[in-house]
Amino acid sequence: MDMTMQQENGTFAQRARRFFGQCARVLRITRKPDRAEFVMLVKVSGLGITVIGMIGFLLHLAWTFLGLKPV
Repeated sequence: MDMTMQQENGTFAQRARRFFGQCARVLRITRKPDRAEFVMLVKVSGLGITVIGMIGFLLHLAWTFLGLKPV
């Protein structure tokens, strides 16, 4: 079974049609979050951003106190 890449995956038009079909399917099943779900999403995202910022700040402090050059 020595198929070329084009035969295996189809033509560009076929692959594009399949991709956009999958995108349309995802958009059909999605829904707008209710208020409680949205608030939870904002809280979790904010917490993640804060944690990453604190890690960066602590690394910056460590580099400053150790006298190392920031990378």
